[in-house]
Amino acid sequence: MNDPDLSGYSAPPGGSPPPQGDGDATLEQRIAELEKSLAEASADAEKLRDDFLRARAEGENVRRRATEDVAKAHRYGVEGFANALLAVKDSLDAALTVENTSIESFKEGVELTSRQLASVFEKFQVTEIDPQGQKFDPHRHQAISQVEADAEPNTVVTVLQKGYLLHDRVLRPALVVVSKQKVENAS
Repeated sequence: MNDPDLSGYSAPPGGSPPPQGDGDATLEQRIAELEKSLAEASADAEKLRDDFLRARAEGENVRRRATEDVAKAHRYGVEGFANALLAVKDSLDAALTVENTSIESFKEGVELTSRQLASVFEKFQVTEIDPQGQKFDPHRHQAISQVEADAEPNTVVTVLQKGYLLHDRVLRPALVVVSKQKVENAS
């Protein structure tokens, strides 16, 4: 066996000198151990990479499904409301097909249809804003004009059009006329 020329070699600080003589067997054993450790580390790294790729794919699938669910909710979210309104539409259509109706029967039909619509609104928590006599609330009312009145200033004296809420959100503000303080003539 030929030993390589190690004349210019110096051991690293705190290190051991290169193996001498029987060191080839020890060196081969150490190389085998290192190759085994490298193979184990490579297998672990490949498993971690596979786990990472699977987790990333699952995350992308969850995100995609959530996006689809949101899109469906936007698209079909009013399905129940629209379905409930079909009965109201049917009543209106039936009223239009009747010939020779009296004013009383026509009025009864409109009242029935109005009750059906009110029932749908109640089911879906659409509530009226009827602020007659209340203090003006700019979040729920839209003032069209002000008039001098006996009521306290900024009180709703006339409701021109009712407003509506969906749960607590204003769908449409009530159109109102608001009182202002009377101007007294100094004669």
